[in-house]
Amino acid sequence: MKRESISKVDTAWLRMEQSTNLMMITGVIVLDQSATFEGIVETIKQRWLAFRRFRQKAVDGSRGAYWELDEDFDIQAHVRRVALPGDASRRELEEFVSDLASTRLDSSRPLWQFHYVENYIGGPVVIQRVHHCYADGIALIQVFLSLTDPTSAPRASAADPVQWKKRRVAESSIFQRLTEPARDGFDLALHWSQKLLEEAVEIVQEPERAGTYLAEASELSKELINSLTLSKDPQTIFKGRLGVRKSVAWAEPLPLAEVKSLSKVYGCTVNDLLIAAVTGALRNYMEEQGEPPSISTEIRATVPVNLRPLEHAKNLGNHFGLVFLSLPIGESNPVERVRQVHQRMNELKESKQAAVSFGLLAALGMGPSSLQKPALDLLSEKATAVLTNVPGPQQPLYLSGAEVKEMMFWVPQNGNIGLGISILSYNGQVFFGVIADRKLVAEPQRIIRRFLPEFENLTYLALMLEVDDKEAATEAAALVGLQAS
Repeated sequence: MKRESISKVDTAWLRMEQSTNLMMITGVIVLDQSATFEGIVETIKQRWLAFRRFRQKAVDGSRGAYWELDEDFDIQAHVRRVALPGDASRRELEEFVSDLASTRLDSSRPLWQFHYVENYIGGPVVIQRVHHCYADGIALIQVFLSLTDPTSAPRASAADPVQWKKRRVAESSIFQRLTEPARDGFDLALHWSQKLLEEAVEIVQEPERAGTYLAEASELSKELINSLTLSKDPQTIFKGRLGVRKSVAWAEPLPLAEVKSLSKVYGCTVNDLLIAAVTGALRNYMEEQGEPPSISTEIRATVPVNLRPLEHAKNLGNHFGLVFLSLPIGESNPVERVRQVHQRMNELKESKQAAVSFGLLAALGMGPSSLQKPALDLLSEKATAVLTNVPGPQQPLYLSGAEVKEMMFWVPQNGNIGLGISILSYNGQVFFGVIADRKLVAEPQRIIRRFLPEFENLTYLALMLEVDDKEAATEAAALVGLQAS
């Protein structure tokens, strides 16, 4: 039986699975009424299974992890048809998705599954679960695009979807070496040794380049030390002993055009503005729970950073790093929160944290599994949440001839992190979702309902204040005492 070695980074994600944090990416797609179960199954057969990886099982053996073809593959084990109880409203759908997000995938089969919900009040729903060892969120979005069409008339074949704006990481030989897909065992060591030898020859031939290499190495070493020596995140209601149940929730979408306009007013990116609104929602939830944060309280979120050109995303696998972003939940002024988030995001863009974390994951995947959990627990103590923002296509998509009206996804949390925050833009709208450990946040809807008021506060302030004078804006916001209500 032919086997393929699993890359060391993907091996690390495979071994992160534990009962309190299952390593699944979970997505929800709401379709219009023209969708049919038979049509969805046929699309999955033709396009999803066109990727050989999805017919393979992930096996963690004594000599390492490997992909193995499932000789007994049965599509009926991976695509299920279900109906919601009661009114089949948003509440029932969120509860069903929460159950799925708390349930392990069958390790004796390929680690993915679709559920088709036929009676949701908003239209047919497709719920997708995929283990993180198969791919990261960026890759899976690209795979999902290959399932869809730009019109209601399905294509004859799944041609490559239109690529979004490509983002390439800053090029340097050391940075590239860290972010290249890790090879297995001896090949990995040989590959990196050869790269280092080639660069040494270049330095001998061009001595003036030595300073550049030394500077890069010094910067990466500094980032590694900074990441490992970060203090533990403070104890808040979002940290604690985890259970085995997750709860999910998502908000009504915001118009992307309004978010873009407002970000221009505040002189920040769309991402900065949305993260600031999320921070305010978390702060107000803490106040509602009777545990308001002090002015100096900050919590960190790990933010995934894509480390490959998007045209390569459909190759699957995990090719992203993580950066630690401090969220100023102790800051009561909405405008000041935007300023602080903007400043910190700019600082992270100049750092090499993402490359360093990718290298750490590769190293963990190379070592014995017994060492991985203590290392991950150590790193997860430095953060409270996982926060990801994925820019989706800004035109309507069709799945098996049915229009995709809404989409949302949730990424898993690693180690002892119990809170996940997801932001996704699609077809002119911004969708916001939360997944939380039920022992820590029993009703994430209480966080979700604070998101829109935070955005409205920022909109109101933009109308009131001199948009180009940030000091005056901050001072005026403090004077009026405007906060989410």
